Amino acid sequence: MGYKKPTEVSRMFLENASLPNHADSYTVISHKFVMDHTTKLLTDSGFKITKEVFRANQGANVAQAIYYITPTTLDSDINNESELGMMFAWTNSYDKSIRFQCSIGAYVMVCHNGMVCGEMNFSRKHTGTADLDIISQISSQIKNAEKTFKRILADRDNLKNIELSKKQQAELAGRLYYEHELLEPTQLTIIKSEMEKATFNYNVDQNNAWAFYNHVTHALKKTHPRSWLSNTKEFHDFMTVEFLSNRNFTNNDTIKIADFDVMMDESHLVEVDIESTFASMELSKMMLE
Repeated sequence: MGYKKPTEVSRMFLENASLPNHADSYTVISHKFVMDHTTKLLTDSGFKITKEVFRANQGANVAQAIYYITPTTLDSDINNESELGMMFAWTNSYDKSIRFQCSIGAYVMVCHNGMVCGEMNFSRKHTGTADLDIISQISSQIKNAEKTFKRILADRDNLKNIELSKKQQAELAGRLYYEHELLEPTQLTIIKSEMEKATFNYNVDQNNAWAFYNHVTHALKKTHPRSWLSNTKEFHDFMTVEFLSNRNFTNNDTIKIADFDVMMDESHLVEVDIESTFASMELSKMMLE
């Protein structure tokens, strides 16, 4: 994955970055174009931008932006929310290394860990009417901001109801590294450190799925700007599939996840990727040492 030192930059730095000179079929979408239209669309839709964060690689060939926003809404659940805030993020490139991406999401106020839902993420290749399509997609996602944010709130609440041992957390981290390639070795070290002593208070026990979620998103802050948005989305999808799909929760439910020692008859046997499983177990042992 390479890039180990994400660099925070200014808006002016992105505005002044040299534009690419590609084939005629390639529609140049400048960072300034995206920034200007994002700001206008958010403001016109009644959102207050409380903070902007920009990151880029050398030369700003790949840029990422996060807007921490406050909606104007009558929804009491959103107005009374004190742990998560709303955000909008995008990724853009001049070197064709990634298509334009943008998404409404959330962030944990105490640490600014990001959360992105998969179904609202959009990517567009820089060809044809890409510039106009991007404006349309940004606008569409902003219109669905409250719906997306409330889904994330529900996911947060449900994750808090799931107990997750240190062993299970280590095994999941191993899978995220080996099977899904969402983490670097240095990020595994961060997760291990957070599992031992969390930097922030997430208002849950350490043996909890919400705590693990934040340990991973805290480590994902070190991800290259090219991959942060997509990796954050993929991790949320991973946790949703692992723990939230096809489950019915009530506010007081606490779900305990067994340590994979369940006995089953032959009709329930499935083929196992031995190499992948072995690698995850080895990583788990390393993180628990």
